[in-house]
Amino acid sequence: MHACTESAERGLFTEPAYTLSREDSTHPLILVCEHASRFIPARLNDLGLSHAAAREHIAWDIGALALAQGLSQALGATLLAANYSRLLVDLNRPRHAPDSIPAHSEIYQIPGNQDLDEATREYRRECLFKPFHARLQTLIDQRVAQGRPVRVVGIHSFTPIYHGQPRALEAGVLFGEAKGYAQRLIDGLSQHPLKVAGNEPYKINPLGDMTVPVHGDARGLESVLIEVRNDLLRTPEEVSRWTDYLAPLL
Repeated sequence: MHACTESAERGLFTEPAYTLSREDSTHPLILVCEHASRFIPARLNDLGLSHAAAREHIAWDIGALALAQGLSQALGATLLAANYSRLLVDLNRPRHAPDSIPAHSEIYQIPGNQDLDEATREYRRECLFKPFHARLQTLIDQRVAQGRPVRVVGIHSFTPIYHGQPRALEAGVLFGEAKGYAQRLIDGLSQHPLKVAGNEPYKINPLGDMTVPVHGDARGLESVLIEVRNDLLRTPEEVSRWTDYLAPLL
């Protein structure tokens, strides 16, 4: 019997794994929002987290979807956004990375992810991870086959305080091979009164990241992740401001 059919979570993931907007866009940019949603099926009881914790940054990138949607609209660019929480399976981690299905995140233990059997892990990958990345690969394949330029940009947010330490950084551009593209973005953002840096507050790791190394660098495409501090994305006005900062640069 296939591992998926043995999972106790069989039949839970009835919503599509992703939402695809502006599929037929002619803009070179493909926007990706892997941590767009905090949705966890009701039967999983927020994986044992409190109501408040399940709405914190551990479950999703707060403000990232709104920013990605703003950029998609401003540029007329394609957007692929996740419909489930990264606590179920993180779409920006390789399938078998240790934190692909996290047992803990920051200061929180995730009870519903403790001691998961392999059948359940594989079921989540098959239902959520595989369709998302297969769709992104197909989008890229189609454009490359047509001889069109392609850039892949992930939209993320990060917390203003991490393990008790405040972060002064307001935005980061994370990159591997696409140094020139990343530097253009950093230089452009630096024209505004912003605290911006390259490969901060995180760095791209081919063993720990998915979107940039696999869909960008490995294919020779310009690809970066944009990180914006999430307290700067809490209102429509703030999201609009960051959309205006980023759209002309992407």
